[in-house]
Amino acid sequence: MRRREFIAGLGGAAAWPITARAQQRERVRRIGVVMAYAQTDPNGQMQVAAFRQQLQKLGWLEGNNLQIDFRYAADDPARIRALAIELLGMSPDLMVSNSNFVTAILQSEVRTVPLVFVSVSDPEGSGFVTNLARPTGNVTGFANFQLSMGGKWLEMLREIAPQIDRVGLMLHPEPPNIGYWKSAEAAAPSLNIKPVALEVNNRTEIESSLATFDREGDHHSGLIVAPNVVAFANSDLIVSLAARYRLPAIYPFAFYAKQGGLISYGFDAADQFRQGAIYADKVLRGAKPADLPVQYPTQFQIVINLKTAKVLGLGIPPSLLARADEVIE
Repeated sequence: MRRREFIAGLGGAAAWPITARAQQRERVRRIGVVMAYAQTDPNGQMQVAAFRQQLQKLGWLEGNNLQIDFRYAADDPARIRALAIELLGMSPDLMVSNSNFVTAILQSEVRTVPLVFVSVSDPEGSGFVTNLARPTGNVTGFANFQLSMGGKWLEMLREIAPQIDRVGLMLHPEPPNIGYWKSAEAAAPSLNIKPVALEVNNRTEIESSLATFDREGDHHSGLIVAPNVVAFANSDLIVSLAARYRLPAIYPFAFYAKQGGLISYGFDAADQFRQGAIYADKVLRGAKPADLPVQYPTQFQIVINLKTAKVLGLGIPPSLLARADEVIE
């Protein structure tokens, strides 16, 4: 063999590992996301946008080194399961869910693929993880509220609408929502309020339960909306029915107040999707879900819609206005 050919051969051989490593680094990673919203829902789209933007900041470019497959299931359990199976057939590197309902169905289908959940209530009690600090298995993520929030929502609703003596708590019949109910029920006697559980599984039951609640009550009733898949998927309907029945209502996320709801007390739902993107980045770079602790929000915000308060004839206490993070006029 000639000397020049020999050297060229060595150079080509030496280049192979470098080329292979470069190709490995540029391998397109895939994330499957199942949302508890309709595809046209602006609140779901706002959270999807936050997720995408954060991943881009972390160096993941769709169409380059990342493919994200979004699916929108609203509150349809059969559709959630079908979408989970469909996405798993695409061999994702990671799955992402929001709400307890979606997470429970995905967890039953996703056995080995890492799963990051967002906006889940009581992840331990719901069986998603056995330990918040060191989750076991392939699941971790971000929780929304402690179960004691049921009582806090009731207290704040009474503060903004002191005339109420009866409050319906709209919930989906799953363990965390029952926990919110129990904490509200425990706080009710000291506030001289009669709590009423409004269990809903779909849009039709939202309409019928609020119609019955209005018919059986008087003009001193209020409403608490617990965080769940049915409430997420039907926020527009809930806000409009609260207006129709003139119910002072408190909600778990700001987007309800921005849609016309009276008051919300909770955290920034879009920001939690940004946090979910940070965990997604860590998993895609090799972290194990078991090493990523489940996190609760540390900051909560009050949003008050003054236009809705005026329509309901409510004067907002100055002390509550002073604590508000946003006032819609």
